[in-house]
Amino acid sequence: MASEADLVLPDLSSVSFLGGIPGHTLLMYGLAVCLFGMIFGLIQYRGINRLPVHAAMREISELIYETCKTYLITQGKFILILWVLVGAIIVAYFYGLSHLEPVKVAAILACSLLGIAGSYAVAWFGMRINTFANSRTAFASLGGKPFPTYAIPLRAGMSIGMLLISIELFVMLCILLFVPADYSGPCFIGFAIGESLGASVLRIAGGIFTKIADIGSDLMKIVFKIKEDDARNPGVIADCTGDNAGDSVGPTADGFETYGVTGVALISFILLAIKDPAIQVLLLVWIFAMRLVMILASAVSYWVNDIIAKMRYGNADEMNFEKPLITLVWLTSIVSIVLTYAASNLLIKDLGDGTMWWKLASIITCGTIAGALIPELVNRFTSTECAHVRNVVQCSKEGGAPLNILAGLVAGNFSAYWMGLAIIALMGAAYGFSLMGLDVMMLAPSVFAFGLVAFGFLSMGPVTIAVDSYGPVTDNAQSVYELSLIETIPNIKQNIQNEFGFQPDFDNAKRYLEANDGAGNTFKATAKPVLIGTAVVGSTTMIFSIIMILTGGLTDTSAIAKLSILSPPFLLGLLMGGAVIYWFTGASMNAVTTGAYYAVEFIKKNIKLEGVEKASTEDSKKVVEICTKFAQKGMINLFLTIFFSTLAFACLDSYFFIGYLISIALFGLYQAIFMANAGGAWDNAKKVVETELHAKGTELHDATVVGDTVGDPFKDTSSVALNPIIKFTTLFGLLAIELAIKLDSMIALSLAGIFFVLSLVFVHRSFFSMRIAVDKD
Repeated sequence: MASEADLVLPDLSSVSFLGGIPGHTLLMYGLAVCLFGMIFGLIQYRGINRLPVHAAMREISELIYETCKTYLITQGKFILILWVLVGAIIVAYFYGLSHLEPVKVAAILACSLLGIAGSYAVAWFGMRINTFANSRTAFASLGGKPFPTYAIPLRAGMSIGMLLISIELFVMLCILLFVPADYSGPCFIGFAIGESLGASVLRIAGGIFTKIADIGSDLMKIVFKIKEDDARNPGVIADCTGDNAGDSVGPTADGFETYGVTGVALISFILLAIKDPAIQVLLLVWIFAMRLVMILASAVSYWVNDIIAKMRYGNADEMNFEKPLITLVWLTSIVSIVLTYAASNLLIKDLGDGTMWWKLASIITCGTIAGALIPELVNRFTSTECAHVRNVVQCSKEGGAPLNILAGLVAGNFSAYWMGLAIIALMGAAYGFSLMGLDVMMLAPSVFAFGLVAFGFLSMGPVTIAVDSYGPVTDNAQSVYELSLIETIPNIKQNIQNEFGFQPDFDNAKRYLEANDGAGNTFKATAKPVLIGTAVVGSTTMIFSIIMILTGGLTDTSAIAKLSILSPPFLLGLLMGGAVIYWFTGASMNAVTTGAYYAVEFIKKNIKLEGVEKASTEDSKKVVEICTKFAQKGMINLFLTIFFSTLAFACLDSYFFIGYLISIALFGLYQAIFMANAGGAWDNAKKVVETELHAKGTELHDATVVGDTVGDPFKDTSSVALNPIIKFTTLFGLLAIELAIKLDSMIALSLAGIFFVLSLVFVHRSFFSMRIAVDKD
């Protein structure tokens, strides 16, 4: 059976589309669509940069950008160090064991670096535009109308989403079109591994950084009874930096990787499970065409939604910030579904018996519906309007922080049930469609159907990224407003009138920014289950690639029998995956806890509340330094444990390893959904107390701050990091298992022991090297 090193793409020109256009030529036109997406993103970038902003607010946003830049450069250097480890495995497998020519191995390594560069570049772009948009949003709120406060963050998010998807698809098309056929399969794998490595590091480190800073800043509200984002608090700048590191840099890199890895998984399946080259070409071109349709659907939906929102809210004095975002998600879903069927009919109408086009389009539609339904379900558990968040608030009124925390746990657990049910129902529907004749064309059609569901999850890609990116801008906008001290600047009203031509409305501005931050919290939460769902469903396709290799293309019945709970190695692997997920959750939260302890210790010793208007830059930079230090330490332990565990279990036993991968995905899915939505409920319960009950500084507010502090690492550290970890483990595991099965059994077992001991070293370090020094007295 062909391995990943042997994947060869068919001749794309051998099949014609749309009445005579060769597949290769048709995909060349796709490059133009990608360029359209990139230009769209850059135009929005320039437009936001040119929006009016007061100097005091621009100064704060530029300070945030400078600290973000320092953080991102630090992480970039570390990613390259880790790449050396991953690159060594690539060389060992492709050159040492598969005996590929050195030039081909060099191409694979180059593609892995290209994947890292892509994740890193879009993360930098997202961080830069969000730090433009935060000050412009804060300033726009002074105009007395809520609509600009909504429009600017969404515009920034669409810029990121369109650019991210377009660059990722452009690179993959270039590999498909311009890399020799016998190189392209391994190059896709290298590209995906690079994406996954970059996203894993940026997501893990960013999640730790942001919550250390957030907790360090938030707890000062209780300790010193000061307002949120008080300029005298040296933790606030670090908190703003963390909003970008955790909620902009991490998700952007994660999104870039998600689209790449899902595409590579489907390409691998098509080449491994389908024998007819003509069908391979039809499906490959069709899949890439669906990705191009996604870009166009998102752009059209955004423009239509913008017109509708402007008509409804452009001159309104009040607006529900969540409603136009919900409308955008559903509108994009509908447009995507219509275009999916239309494009499928045009491109693959003659595939199979002539009915395959609508069956495959229906399978993708199951995923598209999930991409809209999951955010809707998330709203039911995290929105400021939902019953679960109201329950958290009510519990806090009588029971303080203990009942607040318990009510949030209830919301998270319930959400995992309903979202799990939705995913199962839609995957079940896709399975039903896969039974309608797909087996004539391919092996394991249900696996292909699940891969297409994951693909459909992403069919609203730019919009999914946009509503996720909305959150860090709204959060930062509130902070920029407070840190600028704009209300205290002498003659500020007259200055704004003279320079910008309007009278500022400070009271409504603060109200709009707080309410919009609640909407941002909700929609930050919506993208998390979509991405984790994609990781889990998509990993099914990648695991299938491993099974194909081990079972000789599903022809070895004795090997297939080992993929059962009656096989002890497989069952033990299932148990091991759950253990690793729970360790990962604890270790990532421990990194936040330890870093927050030292951040709080420093802030409490150095905060000055008398005789100063704002904290010193030196103190603020020191808090950023503490956050960076513990984010780095935590991420090293987390990543290297996963790295060595993957190698150890692959070398130990192939069927143990498959059980482990399946378990990682399933345990990770529910753990991530539970933690993300519990955290979202706690966060917005605090927002309700602040914006509706106007109870800042009260015991009720203190109780919700405590709940939000517990929820911070839940929703923005542990849960979100599980997504890239699942994908990296599965994708890197594909190389690890192929390397292991080519080794002598005794050598493989010896390496398994060595790698497992190394993983235990970093498991131990993930607590003891991060342990808070215990007081002697």
